[in-house]
Amino acid sequence: MTANTIDGKALATIIKKDISEKIKSRIAQGYRPPGLAVILIGEDPASSIYVQNKRQACEQVGIHSVYHHLPTQIEENSLIELIHSLNQDEKIDGILLQLPLPKHIDADKVLEHIHPQKDVDGFHPYNLGRLAQRRPLLRPCTPYGVMMLLEHIKQIYKGKHAIIIGASNIVGRPMALELLIAGATVTVCHRFTHELSHYVKQADILISAVGKPGLIKGSWIKPGSTVVDVGFVRLLNGTITGDVEFDIAKEHAAWITPVPGGVGPMTVAMLLGNTLFAANPHRE
Repeated sequence: MTANTIDGKALATIIKKDISEKIKSRIAQGYRPPGLAVILIGEDPASSIYVQNKRQACEQVGIHSVYHHLPTQIEENSLIELIHSLNQDEKIDGILLQLPLPKHIDADKVLEHIHPQKDVDGFHPYNLGRLAQRRPLLRPCTPYGVMMLLEHIKQIYKGKHAIIIGASNIVGRPMALELLIAGATVTVCHRFTHELSHYVKQADILISAVGKPGLIKGSWIKPGSTVVDVGFVRLLNGTITGDVEFDIAKEHAAWITPVPGGVGPMTVAMLLGNTLFAANPHRE
């Protein structure tokens, strides 16, 4: 068996085209373009690239983006003041605070100051709570993107065992909620889990979101399963890899995402979709 590759880049292109058409229609009806404020603190190379890619994607679909590049030493209160001003800005529908933040800033505290209706990353406790109640509004972008990939391949959830590796607030926990809503039986593994291979071998649907190359051995993959690798690590030689031993895993799985070109493009596409949703004057 050789797995089918789930092409996130191709699906993201389709989604972005649909978003672009909806924005053109919105403007034709007399509304302004959706507005996204992007905040980057410091000079982290990876974060800078992520922000650049997100801003380019905004331009491609017709979203107006405003960029705030702040020094590493900015005080927490000053950052919160900026967020409050963006909350009040009627031309800004979404606020994206690029993570990670400098160690002297409490990310959880700052993120909670973003108005829930402008929380296009889906990290605010209000939006995570809505997801937990099966009444989602703005959904965390990466788990949302994974669900779109799984829907694209017509994944069956009911009666299936989904194993999630990683329990972060950004991916693992909201991913578990998404899969519960879909009807899967869900197990979440984390750094305190013993005998990780025991759980991976049970997975009809495996989602790994740790960022540790080779964490998931290809020989552990259940035959015929679906494997989604959210891990994204650049090695010293410049190679980009995920958590899963791809070459071996693809000989066992039925479907598998590549790294790069799998989940990453979908995360950006969902950010754009969330921004358009946040700008909708008729949303809840």
